[in-house]
Amino acid sequence: MAADASSKITTKLERAKAEGRVWWSFEYFPPRTPQGLQNLYDRIERMAKLGPEFVDITWNAGGRTSDLTSSLVRTVHAYFGLETCMHLTCTNMPRSKIEVALREAKDHGCRNLLALRGDPPAGGSQWEPTAAGFSHAYELVQYIREHYGDYFTIAVAGFPEGHPEEVDGPEVELQRLKAKIDAGADFIFTQMFYDFDIFADWVRRVRAAGITVPIVPGVMPIQNYGGFTRAIARFRTKVPQYFHDALDPVKEDDEAVRAVGTRLVGDMCRRMLDTKDLEISGLHIYTMNLERGSRMLLEYLGLTPTVNPPLPWKPSLTPKRREEGIRPIFWANRAKSYVNRTEGWDEFPNGRWGDARSPAYGDVDTHGAQLRFSPEDAHALWGTPETIEDLRRLFERFCAGELSSLPWSDAPVAKETKVIDQMLVQLNRRGYLTINSQPPVDGARSDDPVHGWGPKNGYVYQKAYLEFFVSPPQLDALLQRIEAHPQITYHAVNAQGDMRTNTTSDAPNAVTWGCFPHCEILQPTIVESISFLAWKDEAYEIGRSWANLYPEGSASRALLHEVFDTYFLVNVVHNDFKQDLAIFEPFLDADLPQIEKLQVGATRAA
Repeated sequence: MAADASSKITTKLERAKAEGRVWWSFEYFPPRTPQGLQNLYDRIERMAKLGPEFVDITWNAGGRTSDLTSSLVRTVHAYFGLETCMHLTCTNMPRSKIEVALREAKDHGCRNLLALRGDPPAGGSQWEPTAAGFSHAYELVQYIREHYGDYFTIAVAGFPEGHPEEVDGPEVELQRLKAKIDAGADFIFTQMFYDFDIFADWVRRVRAAGITVPIVPGVMPIQNYGGFTRAIARFRTKVPQYFHDALDPVKEDDEAVRAVGTRLVGDMCRRMLDTKDLEISGLHIYTMNLERGSRMLLEYLGLTPTVNPPLPWKPSLTPKRREEGIRPIFWANRAKSYVNRTEGWDEFPNGRWGDARSPAYGDVDTHGAQLRFSPEDAHALWGTPETIEDLRRLFERFCAGELSSLPWSDAPVAKETKVIDQMLVQLNRRGYLTINSQPPVDGARSDDPVHGWGPKNGYVYQKAYLEFFVSPPQLDALLQRIEAHPQITYHAVNAQGDMRTNTTSDAPNAVTWGCFPHCEILQPTIVESISFLAWKDEAYEIGRSWANLYPEGSASRALLHEVFDTYFLVNVVHNDFKQDLAIFEPFLDADLPQIEKLQVGATRAA
């Protein structure tokens, strides 16, 4: 597959400039502990919703955290769908080690690097070159260009307040910055600063020296007073007196420090963005792996994510998945598990999610089915269900937005679920334990805040879909009623693999599609028999894993094992997307006035 230039930061910056919009990015560093790393993954996933153009992953001096950096890059690409920029330093890095890092970055789909000389290693007071390594960042830039051509976009560091080790003066430092650009660097990240005037003067001197590449200012939110003072001491940052005048009176109050700090840093950012001759169109936020300060800064500046996600699910950016355009709907609530399970499947031809003819297709990956909940987490979230009524109530509460997750759902219910949430509550009260659903959509605009996705000025459509567990007697009665609804197709399978369906073809059934200017019809979400059978192994394994979180011999464990040993997993599609809530009729035939009442409420909600 040809390299996609749209994944390069320079291309993103050019596009943002052409569209006249401000962009932003986040920087993270690899934590020191496994628990810290897991928490960082959760935080990056949440902060992805803030709309960064890319994220930047640091590299410890000497590559001490190089494995973690590489792992972070891979995970962010594969599971969170965010473009990355990976740091690479010269400190304690022979060329052989640098080559490994570059090869892994390319294998993971990373196309952006920040080439640094680096800080002295831990315990060292002065920087020293490594045998068979590089002494200057420009040499690293030259090496990357020599061996990888223009595959990577390369950033370098700039120091508005002067490099802390520079003794020859600002003109020599400018010459060294220009040497990095002349070696092939594409843009500049600046060290953090808090003095606008120092930054503006430096940018103008850089431009006067003939350096024309984009300059990206690095800004650090003020999270608390202690962190602020440590950061300015570490980086020898010059702070205007008015910062101290505003922060010192409230330094004992963390909430007040955040509020005042957000205003101070936010006003500085506005000046940068509004000063035309500086040509600053984006901000690089040093998060320090914290979320709230970055969120508050973006809110203060009125910067919100752009709409129109390219697909109704977050694309994975590993090389073989970048063009992936179709996924089975069954994994909609467990996207990371889907990516993990299908990683070994042979093909992704024409953007399709997998090849059913592959001998690796459908292989049970028990890692993908494992729950991320401890027994304590499970008890806190779901209590100790001991009867079917207890179980139904849990599923009702999730559909009503009262529970943050179920074992089959990594996140709370989606926005569009609110359109049918009362219908789902009714289904669960009747014993249909729903784990996935979507309402029908008949031509919503692609920028619709609930249903929208895809390129601008398009329209999106989808068929009503339900997926649930149900007891065999209830399934028999339901399928008899479905016979009176020819627009409905279904698949039902139990844990032993006994399959029932009224479909007459193994071909995929598109349940989500979109029509956009100058595009073919996109069909990103499908239902098909063979992928449903692959999913059912995971779905039942999740249920059994949930049961095993409770003590052996307990009523909760016995109940859950009984349910997932005997209940059927069912998916239902209503193929007429113009029929509002008709998919619910076979489930609630005994209570048609209730359907009519809920249809009115759902129409108002939509």
